[in-house]
Amino acid sequence: MSNLETAERMIAFYNAQDLDGYLSLMTDDAAEATYRGAVVRDGQEGIRSGLAAAFKVWPQNKAEIREKQEVGDYVIFREHVTRGPSTDGSAPVEPFDVVAIYSFEGGKCSRVEFVR
Repeated sequence: MSNLETAERMIAFYNAQDLDGYLSLMTDDAAEATYRGAVVRDGQEGIRSGLAAAFKVWPQNKAEIREKQEVGDYVIFREHVTRGPSTDGSAPVEPFDVVAIYSFEGGKCSRVEFVR
């Protein structure tokens, strides 16, 4: 499977809120971070707990791939994210676009950086 196909599968698992499937495509020490900035979720357990919390607040959360490109060990998506109503009474989040840069090592995603 190509890195592009792996990243597309990650989005499918993300949209299904299937954390086991999502994490199966990532390295053990994977991270999610802001672009060239702070790590937001570190390691498989950090990613699992962070996404589980987000999915609990926004059970209708979805990311739609609008553009995609594979360059070497990187996959770049422009994603359109919709959250839907929250379960905790927080203010609605307007849909937004994000550029996600997926880095790969040995066929698995090692890092995702978000430009927003």
